Amino acid sequence: MGIGLVYEVNLEVDRAVAADYRAWLAGHIAEILALPGFIGAEVLDVLDPPPTAGRVGLSVRYWLQDQAAFEAYQREHAPRLRAAGVERWGEHFRARRRVLRTSPGSGLPGAGGPAAS
Repeated sequence: MGIGLVYEVNLEVDRAVAADYRAWLAGHIAEILALPGFIGAEVLDVLDPPPTAGRVGLSVRYWLQDQAAFEAYQREHAPRLRAAGVERWGEHFRARRRVLRTSPGSGLPGAGGPAAS
């Protein structure tokens, strides 16, 4: 099965709570991966641009089957999941999101995320 979309969540987390946040994030990602249409995820440490002083940067990439799976997530699950994160972490984190589509015919080795291997 190919990958249709990449949903990227870029996070800045207060250094003082970063270890606890990472532990919470693992469960959060598992919950999202159990939803229809999600086929994989990875967490990356952000090196450049460097995060704000006193914070760590993380980037979570989720691979989805298609646009319809993402739209269902946005409509049926995102509001609840985002609210839970804000309730738990408040001002200790900041999130920015992007949605990307794999470029057909890019010819790059490994293009297409985990399902391409």
